[in-house]
Parts: sequence; C-alpha cells; structure tokens
Amino acid sequence: MNRVRLLSACALAALPAFAASPALAAPSSAATSPAAAITPDRSLPTMSEAARTLSFERVFASPSLDGPQPRAVKVSPDGRYITLLRNRTDDRERYDLWAFDRRSGKWRMLVDSLKLGSGRALSEAEKMQRERQRVGSLKGIISYDWTEDGNAVLVPLDGDLYLAGVDGNVRRLTNSPQDELNAALSPKGRFVSFVRDGRLWVGPLTGAEHRPITPQETSDTVHWGEAEFVAQEEMARMDGYWWSPDEGRIAVERYDEAPVGVVTRTAIGAEGAHTYQQRYPAAGTPNVLVSLHVMKPDGSDSVEVDLGPDRDIYLARVNWARDGKTLYVQRQNREQTRLDMLAVDPDTGKARILFTETAAKGSWTNLTDNYRFLNDGSLVWWSERDGHGHLYHFRDGKWRQLTSGDWVVTKLVSVDEARGRVLFTGNRDDVLAPQLYAIDLAKPGIPKSLTEAGWVNAASGSRDGTTVLVTRSSPTQPSQTYIADENGKRLAWVEENRLDAAHPYAPYVASHRETTFGTIKAADGSDLHWMMITPPLKPGKRYPVFFEHYGGPHVQTVTRGWKGGLAQAIVDRGYIYFEIDNRGSANRGVAFESQISQAMGTVEVQDQRSGAQYLKTLDFVDPAKIATYGWSYGGYMTLKMLETDPGLYATGIAGAPVTKWELYDTHYTERYMGDPRKVPDAYRKADTLDDSGRIADPLLLIHGMSDDNVVFENSTTLIAKMQGQATPFEMMLYPGQTHAVRGPGISVHLWNTIFAFLDRHGVTPPR
Repeated sequence: MNRVRLLSACALAALPAFAASPALAAPSSAATSPAAAITPDRSLPTMSEAARTLSFERVFASPSLDGPQPRAVKVSPDGRYITLLRNRTDDRERYDLWAFDRRSGKWRMLVDSLKLGSGRALSEAEKMQRERQRVGSLKGIISYDWTEDGNAVLVPLDGDLYLAGVDGNVRRLTNSPQDELNAALSPKGRFVSFVRDGRLWVGPLTGAEHRPITPQETSDTVHWGEAEFVAQEEMARMDGYWWSPDEGRIAVERYDEAPVGVVTRTAIGAEGAHTYQQRYPAAGTPNVLVSLHVMKPDGSDSVEVDLGPDRDIYLARVNWARDGKTLYVQRQNREQTRLDMLAVDPDTGKARILFTETAAKGSWTNLTDNYRFLNDGSLVWWSERDGHGHLYHFRDGKWRQLTSGDWVVTKLVSVDEARGRVLFTGNRDDVLAPQLYAIDLAKPGIPKSLTEAGWVNAASGSRDGTTVLVTRSSPTQPSQTYIADENGKRLAWVEENRLDAAHPYAPYVASHRETTFGTIKAADGSDLHWMMITPPLKPGKRYPVFFEHYGGPHVQTVTRGWKGGLAQAIVDRGYIYFEIDNRGSANRGVAFESQISQAMGTVEVQDQRSGAQYLKTLDFVDPAKIATYGWSYGGYMTLKMLETDPGLYATGIAGAPVTKWELYDTHYTERYMGDPRKVPDAYRKADTLDDSGRIADPLLLIHGMSDDNVVFENSTTLIAKMQGQATPFEMMLYPGQTHAVRGPGISVHLWNTIFAFLDRHGVTPPR
C-alpha cells in the first residue's frame, strides 16, 4: 500500500565539471528560451494585490500551482545534454521530453508526445502497471533511456517504442497491436529489450527484427521478464529481468500465478461494467511460483538459479557484480523475518548465502534499494540491525558500521570509490527535514551536511558521486531541483521554480498561511510530531479542524516540505489543517514502527486520539468540530477511529479504505499482521466489520469502482454490513476510477463532495 509520492527518483550519469557551463533555466513554452542566471534563494514574495482565495477548481486546474515539476532528470553519457520530462502548462498530466544543450545554453523539446504519439488506448496490463508505479493519471512520455553513445534516447509511448535522435530524427522501433512493457537498453547500448505477451524479447538497436528469447508457455498464467503483482505493488520492484554489465547474459524472472486465487474484479464505468478475472494473492493464500534463470541475449545456455528448497519465498532484489562474474539475489522468506543475500554463479546457477538479515523480535525486515556493490567486491549496505536504519561496509565477510545514532539514513545516494566517500540522505539533524550528508568510507566520523537546514531534501547522484541532483522544498517554496558538486555546492538550477510574479501560485501568495510544528507525547513516552496551518484567527472565535491522517507503516506525512495548494485551499475556507504522525510511521526506528505488529488499528488510533485531545485544549479550536479524513490506510484509520472513540470526532471521511485485512495482499498485510491462518484473532481485532455498528458519528464513504489495489469489495462488504445493522452513513462512488480517484473535474467533485458533507453536519467556520 504505497502512498502516492510526489517526487520521482532521478538517476544521473557521470557529468563533467560545470565550471564553464551556463546556468539551467526551466524550459518554457518557447523551444529556445534563454538560460537564466542563478539568483539567491528567497521565500514567498510580498504581493501588492489583495489576497485571493484558493478554490478547488484552481487547485486541480492547469498549470499546476506547484509550478514546473520535472521528472526523470538524466544526463547524456557524453555530458552534453541534460534531459527531463516536463509537464505542459495547459495539461499538467501530460509530459514531454526536453533537452538542455550545454554548448548552446538552450532548451528545446526533444520529443513532443502529442505529435509523436498515436493516442491509442493502453492495454489493461500497462494501465495496471502504471497504477502500481503511481503514474496512472499521467499521459505522454513517462520514461526514457539514453543510448550509450549519447546520440539518441529510447522512448516508450502509447504502447510502442521509438528512438529519438538529438538531431531531431525519430525512428519507430516497434509497431504492434500488443504493448511493449518494461522496455530497456542493454548497458552498452547494443540491444533493446521488452516484454510482450508474457515473453522477453530482445533485438539489436540497429532496427533488425526483435524476437522472443524465452519459451512459449502452454499456460497464460506463466510470465517471463515481468515482476509479479506484489513485487510491483509492495516491494518497489518493477523489473523482471536484469542485463549483465558486459551484455553477455540476462537474468530473467519467470513466475507462474496458477496457485494464486482468482477474484472477480468488476471495473464499473460510466457506461457499462467490465469484469476481470484477476489473480490476487490475498493474505493467507498462495503466492506465485517464482524462479530465476540466466541466459544469453539470444536465449541460449539457460540455467536456473538455485533459490533453495522452499518455493514459498519472495524474489526481493537482483543485481550483477560490477565485473559481471557474480549475480547477487536477495531472497526473503514468506514471514519476512529473514533476508538472505545469495551469491550466484551465473554459469551454473549454484548459490551460496553471503549473509543474512534477521528481523528484531516482533518486527520484520524492510526491503531497501540503499546498497551498492563496489569494484573491489565489497558492499555498502543499509540495515536496521542496531534498531535504526544505518549504513554498513561488508568486506571479506566482516561488517563495519558507517553511521550510527538515534536517527535513520533515508537513502544511499552514491559512493565515490576513488575518493573513498559516501553520500546519503538522512534525518540526523531534523526528523522533519532530511539533509544530504557525506562521510569518509575508511574513517566515517561525524557526517557532514551538504544541504541547507530547514528544507526537505531528496538527492540522486552519478555513480562516482562527483555530481549530485538535489530536489528540495520548504513550507514556503515548492520543489526546486539543482545540480551540485560532491561538496553540495550548487552549480546550476535544473528547475529553480521561483515564486515570482509569473509563478502560477503568485496570485495566492498573499493568503498563504504559515505552517507551525510541534510534538506531543505518546503513551510510551515517544514524541509524536504534528503540523498545523490556521486561517487568520480572530479573538474569541473558534475554528473547525480538517484533521488529515494516513497512519500506516512505511510513511511519514509531517515534514518541513511544501504542502501544496490543497491544504491552503482548505485553510482559505476557514478550517484549521492538522496532521500528526503516529507510532508505526516511518523514519523513527524499529521500536517506533513495529508497535503495530499484529496490532493494526490500535496504537495508531490511540495516537490520533491524542492529537484530537490536544486540539481540544486550544482556545481557538472548536472542540465540537473536528472532522477526520484519510485515504487508503488513512480510510481504514477513519473507520477504526470512529469505532473506537464515538463522539470524539464530529465527522469522518473514509476514502478507499481497507475494511477487512484478509482482502488485502500477502506481502504487505502479512509483513505487519502475520498469516491469518496462524493468527486469526489478530485479524479479527484489526478488521472494521465487527464494530461497524459502533459508528455513531456522520460517516462519508468514498471509493473508486475500478480499484485493483484496495478492491471495491472492501467497501461493498462494509456497506452491506452497515445497511444490515441500520447504521446510517453516506457514500460517494466513482465509476471507472481506480485507487487514486483523480482528474481535473473528478478531483474538484471529490473535494466539493467532502465539504458539502461537512456543511450538512455543521462542521463549518465561525461567522
């Protein structure tokens, strides 16, 4: 149940020094916009015009109030071009490919998605894959890859593949009625590979014929080169095949979903309904049968990797050693309490256990991408073995801890092996504002911060760590992206996104309200961080609270980052906006997070209650007008909060809620709750159905009717239960919408519906 993320990870190739390079201006609608000089950072400008109120119509219209939001920033292998995907000013969901030429200092649109694309409908498989990547609403180009020579990029678009040259020429590589999924260029750029009809296809980039290199199976339940559902949805693994560095071999996943139970997913649209017989591994039921095979690019000399005698495991991660002589495979047990790193001989498939991570008692092993195999065969690895997520160096069978303390490393950015330097992000100085840090690999010492305090920073780096891409935001500044050197010095803006008079948010700056932060204590004495935005407060007046929550594991909602236009629009309507991170949330260590183990719907509810009780002590809060709202796990939390504390909240809004954890998938649910066949009582207590009759406060239930993540059955089960109990509630259903109910008109309707519900029940601002 991955929460929608606003920032995408960016990968950078090694980049020559920027000393003689012009600063990068954001690409404008003109293809030859001039480069702008770097200007000092500043907060919100002072506007002379009267404050303008934000409406939901404007929040979801184009251009985005957040300003330009580049995605997938990359550097060409020769260092000449910087490319990114940029959304259009007239359609915030459509992305085109732009390139900045460092020689000319000019931007130009490299690929226009409207001119190149066919506009054909995507297959159901690609639609669902995009949903699991949380880019289901995006249009146009959503990914691309540079060729090794830096002369062209591979662009998947509308189900086919194109090769777009920097000279402006575009060559179509595929033209088939089927979609090409998971397209990639081989490391040296000689081959293009993709998945079609459940098989892996490979062909030379020269335009010669592509052909399948994996067998034609007799059953349509078998897939080659794809990641299975739970890998995509819960394990953050979208890949199903991996090229060796020398292009001599490919490791390919094969999975058979025949053992997985079939659920009839009804996608109810505006005109008619479609049913899909979807293989969905619900908690306590069989997973796919997975295997891993190594073969040559033509499919010959295939060997199966020995993943051990237990077939009921998760294929978590696959990586090649730098020299291509070893394949590293992470194998996680079904209980997710053990993670084995296997070293595999690609010639024979034989494997040995290199090391094992074991979960703390009452906890689980969190998967991560925060590791790097180095040229000398050693490994920089992220682990929670000391109770917090930290970095370790594994060499010659021995471990050496690189970072330590009551804080966590949030991302391993890069390792500069030549200089023996490690770059990472973490919350050492402020749990609400991750920074970029550097340490010495041989003598780590105290991490050195390379970014500015008070900002939420995300970073990606070139392989050698000499060039870093930093994306940052603050409560008063939407996301900015810049290129920095290995010491954090800003070299050039990729997107400055200045809040000047031309910015889409400029008309609303005068009414922008400050975010305040604080803490209250949980029952175990730990700090719970909260954030609040208030409208202008008048003496003697009390204000309603829009109390948003998520509450689930692996997510942190309270940060010092840009909150966006929606929160400000809610405040402009006269509401206090409030959030608090409960026990079980991310980036606070194992003991803090694992308190929800086999106890979902308990400590999170207690901590949200503490937040509501704190609000009721404030003399500017109307204690009778606290409305609680959440989506997905947050929707589940709304139901549990209303069931546990009738009368504490004025109303509750539950969006796409899990109502019965036996309906949710294996990898997510069993990680935190265990196997329902073994701990049925834990599931019964965590579910919402038995206590739904306790809901006495007004409830609005919302769900997309084509949701393949938290399937619609979660809501229909609750609806039937509450109707049978004569328990009153309201609901709003969205035909054709998936787990993320959104769209320019749909989003406006959704939020107008929520606030009309609050109006009907008297949760309104003072007059």
